[in-house]
Amino acid sequence: MLAYFILSGIGFLCAFSVLPLVTGYCAVSYGRPFWRWFALGWVLPIVSFFILVALIARRQLNPGERLLAEAKTILAEAEAKAVINE
Repeated sequence: MLAYFILSGIGFLCAFSVLPLVTGYCAVSYGRPFWRWFALGWVLPIVSFFILVALIARRQLNPGERLLAEAKTILAEAEAKAVINE
């Protein structure tokens, strides 16, 4: 009986940690700190995910931010080509 409760508790923790992991991964993908968003995902699981999605959407929908990201990509590619040609 005790083993059942321990295993079910471990299973619950594994299942419950999926959303904080996804939130942390999305945060890192967009330059935000993983551990802060992972912890926030544990405290407020669904709310933190929607807050992160709103922050990312706000950043992606801003034309200035989008142009800046494109310019950074172009400059990085040009720098990579320059290093190869040297």
